[in-house]
Amino acid sequence: MEEHKNYKTAVEALLFVSEKPVLLDQLKEVFPELKGPQIQELIKQLQEEYVNREAGMVIVEIAGGYQMLSNSHAASCIREFYKTKTKEKLSKPALESLAIIAYKQPVGRAEVEIIRGVNSDGTIAHLLNKGLIKIVGRKEVPGRPFLFGTTKEFLEYFGLKSLEDLPKIEEFTQLGIDAPKAENAVVEPEPAVEQPISAEEETVAQEGSGQSRVAAEISIQSAEEQAS
Repeated sequence: MEEHKNYKTAVEALLFVSEKPVLLDQLKEVFPELKGPQIQELIKQLQEEYVNREAGMVIVEIAGGYQMLSNSHAASCIREFYKTKTKEKLSKPALESLAIIAYKQPVGRAEVEIIRGVNSDGTIAHLLNKGLIKIVGRKEVPGRPFLFGTTKEFLEYFGLKSLEDLPKIEEFTQLGIDAPKAENAVVEPEPAVEQPISAEEETVAQEGSGQSRVAAEISIQSAEEQAS
């Protein structure tokens, strides 16, 4: 019984010190004598203990791993304590592009621009640099343009277990939001406010590899607020 308690303490300590979600395989390497289900049971017990005593921390499953985060009920107090510390926010153009890619992936730059109605070279390059999207292939049309999709870092950034945790587009139909008609869209130039990706970075990204614009943007912003 004492040994079981020590395992749970050790797992809790590892989750506490890790800045990223801890994968089950990583925990199995640290505790080779334990099987996956046994480790998951220890994590489940920790989760229940935190909930039962209304702890200031919670353990959540994010991007295929487990991470210890502050309880959202204490968010206002944390903001007050760190009122001089600001979290880097994505710009509105970046959020728009990221939302479209998240919901329509794999998707090309041209389709993103048609939906947004503006040139998106800068925002897509910025999202590539931040590691939130990656090149997942090429479209089989003349020129074979790149197709983009989201990354594991995207899930971590917004605190999502998987893409299935994104709010469903159907949830926004009640708001009376209509998707812009692509055939009537006019692609306008967008100010180059973000650093373009270099040819070397684009190569690395390649190797590492319908929704309503407004509805998708609301979904991403909602997820971001939950993760903050």
